[in-house]
Amino acid sequence: MIMRRKAAAVCVFALAANGGCANLGEKTQGRTKPPAPVESPKDAKEAMNVKKAQLLVPEEHDPPEEIVNAQLPAPTFMQVPQGYKVELWVQGLTYPTSVTWDDKGQMYVAEAGGAFLEEAPPARILRVEKGKATEVANLSDKDIKASVVGLTWHKGAFYFTHRDEDRTGAVSKMTPDGTVTRLITGIVDGQTDHQTNDIRVGPDGRMYVASGVGGNAGIIGQDMTPFVLKDPTLHTTSAKDIVLTGVNAMIPDYRTPHQGDMIRTGAYVPFGTEINPGHVIKGTNKAGGAILVFDPNNAEATVRPYAWGFRNVVGLAWDAGGQLFATQNGYDLIPPRPIKDQYDPTYLVREGAWYGWPDFSAAFEPVTDPKFRAPGQMIAPVYVRGELQGRKIMFLIDHDKSGLKRPDKSLIAGLHEINASPSKLDVAPASWGPDAGSLFIAEWGDMAWFNNATRDLPAGNRVSRINPSTKKVEPFLSNKALGPASAHNKPGLGLERPFDVKFGPDGAMYIVDYGQHSIVLQRVAEGHLPFEFAPKTGMIWKVTRSVGATATTGKPRVQAQ
Repeated sequence: MIMRRKAAAVCVFALAANGGCANLGEKTQGRTKPPAPVESPKDAKEAMNVKKAQLLVPEEHDPPEEIVNAQLPAPTFMQVPQGYKVELWVQGLTYPTSVTWDDKGQMYVAEAGGAFLEEAPPARILRVEKGKATEVANLSDKDIKASVVGLTWHKGAFYFTHRDEDRTGAVSKMTPDGTVTRLITGIVDGQTDHQTNDIRVGPDGRMYVASGVGGNAGIIGQDMTPFVLKDPTLHTTSAKDIVLTGVNAMIPDYRTPHQGDMIRTGAYVPFGTEINPGHVIKGTNKAGGAILVFDPNNAEATVRPYAWGFRNVVGLAWDAGGQLFATQNGYDLIPPRPIKDQYDPTYLVREGAWYGWPDFSAAFEPVTDPKFRAPGQMIAPVYVRGELQGRKIMFLIDHDKSGLKRPDKSLIAGLHEINASPSKLDVAPASWGPDAGSLFIAEWGDMAWFNNATRDLPAGNRVSRINPSTKKVEPFLSNKALGPASAHNKPGLGLERPFDVKFGPDGAMYIVDYGQHSIVLQRVAEGHLPFEFAPKTGMIWKVTRSVGATATTGKPRVQAQ
């Protein structure tokens, strides 16, 4: 889920990481059995009525799997502005990534399932009530591969994003009787740490999907080792035809058993492929680093890029005027092309626009600016036509020959702290008074040391607010000290890895919290990403607004002593 750090994760690592963010749960025993067949009445018309009556009831397991919270703790480690109330709605979830509601106002949550390694709990959809979550569908039993990151309800069915059998990104639909239909498959970048993320229905009735880009900064490097070993052909894709500058990085060849083997590898191509100036990358309608759009009634034939040039684009939301906003997990400070960026962005999305990745920062400044230079020897030596250019950051795309210009800064909706990992977001309804129309964004948080070894304080692990008129990112809901609650021995009393924010039919804000994680160095030695996420630590929080509440933001957080 997902969403690298990023998602979130869920990455997810989920996310992505994660952007989310990775879903690296321990293998669970006793997978639920497939649903037992239901006897059909003899009369065909009666059979159809029975089928309709089965709308979204739990699949028939023996017994049905259910999460029941006898008692929910008070969120004593959290702070929220005056006039707002936060409460824990349900806990004990495993890698939750997305929440949605059906036409009757019933809440559902997606559990991502494990990702990257075949050691995972199943991907599921659960019906949610306060203190209770009941399995509606075990998606893993329906050949859905993790991570399930985006989930939405549209015209009587669930639509969700996930990985396919070959680990590429995919979109599927599930009807109330449990029938799953693939709508889109083959999103190549989904084979990496940046999976296919959010899915939402736009004001025009079309489906929009946030598609994360393959890799960190345009060149498949050492951080992609687990994914390259699974599929040596994986690569970064582009939504439009682009012409490259011919930059190649000299990095260790982790495919060989001989330590010290080096290889040159270029941008937008499989690992170990060297390119020359003028190399053309053909665009694809199923690109990574793009917002894709399609007609849900004819998905494969109509899917195309709506906007592109993002890094790990995670969340999507529209305001009352029909403007689309998107969150992005920014660059990681890792070889071979580390970018020491200053921000993670939320963008206003314009159809057809290019958002600058991999040659511009979150604030649309050229990454060749010395202020973005990484410390020490993190930057790999670069070669063009076999000639050493030194350890430097160079443009990967020939912008003139590709017909690209520096992105318009008016498209920046807000700039979050670097590594905060803004994930999914929503727009406050009219019932939220002074906050109506503001953007509320789940910030997954950093994954230091992996994505930025230079960090000295945590970032993210909160819900932030952006007033579109000021574009200022402010804390709304946060812990009383920096970092996840479990880092302060307060598990279950505060935020861990918030990944989704949605306003429900009741006007309340619901926050999907992915759960606790740890970094295990031994995993790196074994050729895996270093993250482990604890099962059954995911939560959903509810925030309500009282009459007379103001738009005052939460107090700035302080580092715990």
